[in-house]
Amino acid sequence: MIPFPKKKYSVIYADPPWNYAAGGKTRNVERHYRTMKPEDIYSLPVQDIAEDDCLLFLWATFPNLDVALETIRRWGFQYKTAAFVWVKRNRKSPSWFWGLGNWTRANAEICLLATKGKPKRASASVHSIIDAPISRHSEKPAETRDRIVQLAGGINDRTICKKDRPWLGFLGRRSGRR
Repeated sequence: MIPFPKKKYSVIYADPPWNYAAGGKTRNVERHYRTMKPEDIYSLPVQDIAEDDCLLFLWATFPNLDVALETIRRWGFQYKTAAFVWVKRNRKSPSWFWGLGNWTRANAEICLLATKGKPKRASASVHSIIDAPISRHSEKPAETRDRIVQLAGGINDRTICKKDRPWLGFLGRRSGRR
């Protein structure tokens, strides 16, 4: 089992290592990192570290959207909207990045927003579109976390992306609630 913290958090940021059934050896994400099966992701004790009022930001890809929505439910959250849509640019030029995709050439990746309880929105000025270049495989734009901090407000404890779980992060409010 992946080690989880003992305290509770008001914001949870996750980019699970989704398993993809499609894709041959040249397109397989396993070349970059170990993936997890849906049941293993569902069984992570995320609900145990969520405060009563908590925001969940969950990165998902369109081929796994149904699994991502089920993950939200199994973790004890309610889906609200797509918080962010990352429209990808190429690393070394301002042109659009085009992945291979399943049916169409893929570009965008989405970060879903879900809630537990009644968390407050600190800012109504946070935009959903992130227009940023790709970097290392599966690395998300740093701008995402800045927007989450602005949206959630009052966050100071940044326990984000440990080596044993680089895809899961936590943010706590200044109130010090446990």
